[in-house]
Amino acid sequence: MKNGYIPQKDRKKILLISDDMLATSGVGNMAKEIIVGTSHHFNWVQIGAGINHPHHGQRLDLSNFANEENEIEDANVIVLPNKDYGDIRLIRRVIDQEKPDALMIFTDPRYFEWLFKMENEIRIKIPIIYYNIWDAPPAPMYNKPYYESCNTLLAISKQTKNINEVVLGEELSKQKIIKYVPHGINSKKYYPIPSNELKEKQKELFPNGVKDFVGLFNSRNIRRKNIPDLLVAWKIFEDKLSIQERENVQLILHTDAVDSNGTDLPVVCESLFGLKHNIFLSTNKMTQEGLNILYNTADVTILPSSNEGWGLSLTESMMAGTMIIATVTGGMQDQMRFEDEKGNWIDFSKEFMSNHFGTYQKSGNWAVPVFPRCSTLVGSPKTPYIFDDKIDPRDLAEAIMIVYKLSKTNRKKIGMEGHHWVNSDESGMSARMMSQNMIDGINQTLENYKPKPAYNLIKVVEKKSNKLEHPIYY
Repeated sequence: MKNGYIPQKDRKKILLISDDMLATSGVGNMAKEIIVGTSHHFNWVQIGAGINHPHHGQRLDLSNFANEENEIEDANVIVLPNKDYGDIRLIRRVIDQEKPDALMIFTDPRYFEWLFKMENEIRIKIPIIYYNIWDAPPAPMYNKPYYESCNTLLAISKQTKNINEVVLGEELSKQKIIKYVPHGINSKKYYPIPSNELKEKQKELFPNGVKDFVGLFNSRNIRRKNIPDLLVAWKIFEDKLSIQERENVQLILHTDAVDSNGTDLPVVCESLFGLKHNIFLSTNKMTQEGLNILYNTADVTILPSSNEGWGLSLTESMMAGTMIIATVTGGMQDQMRFEDEKGNWIDFSKEFMSNHFGTYQKSGNWAVPVFPRCSTLVGSPKTPYIFDDKIDPRDLAEAIMIVYKLSKTNRKKIGMEGHHWVNSDESGMSARMMSQNMIDGINQTLENYKPKPAYNLIKVVEKKSNKLEHPIYY
């Protein structure tokens, strides 16, 4: 019997709106882990979003899938595929038909503006839980109405939890449940593969063999991921090697070769390295088994994003026992486990919004942090301001060289330190811990829920300034 098991007829039902749990996106993968990992404790119905969803309008019963994955016999998991995240009419109909005990949303708040406008109507009947993340400070005061519209804010990163509290202010924060629930990786899908077994598995992926030193990038080809900067850094790194040493290093880019939101990577590669180079573009979609082989093949996984709420490829890499290099920004900081003066894993506050300025330097051995050289304030009409943390490719090249100079044995030994930590209760970054933290957060929400009044009398007063109440430099 699984810990926390409740018979199907006695479970609370949770309605989730997010990317379809069978989608290959990060949100989709995490939605799947949450639903499956808690299917012994909750019944689930999901409005599963997907662009031009081929099953739009259908009702899919994925209970057997959840039973198999979670090793139970009575899961109740229903997916309602939809071409987007929904609208007012859809949510009214689903709540009326499915009668959920709580509504949970998961992705960027701008996709749910329509839902926040009807939050009073929903919260009369059930609580709203927002599994949320925000990439960087300053505190997004423009998000305050969204946070106010929820009963519970489950924060994916420590920085996000602090941002939720700073934006809401002390008084409003006390009226909410705000809890740290980091993304968790399934240790049955991502794990260290024994060397003999790995060599056999690599033959299909790498028919021409594997180089002595392999760097891996696994994410989207979009501007904020800074793949061209990674290529420049790899060029600087290669230029410091002998001709023979260059022949034995390789960078794998598992991403789209060309994307209008990013760049034309083959052109960039040819411009920097010529027609013959050791940059391998892996553009085909992969199963989790294939990705695990990639992570185990790599000596280091690199993510040089200037904005990154979490960075799932880092967590997956650590679960596979592979070292990481990343920009010190957003949720990637959590995975590096920076320590304060007392040796404790750092937390954030109004006075210390992020470690991107290098306040703390010591991280877990498995991570080689790259601190931004420049943090610029960028924005758009819907997100008027946010820091963009840009690293210098020369610093990234130096980080790559640090990992390269380690012996193969030491790289694996250090990578395994990350594997053990990401599986620990302290990190909370395993699927097991994420599921338990999610159960705790939802149960706390249900226990504390009080229906919102049908209407509120609001005294019209002079508008308060949204001036930031925290330092910009800390």
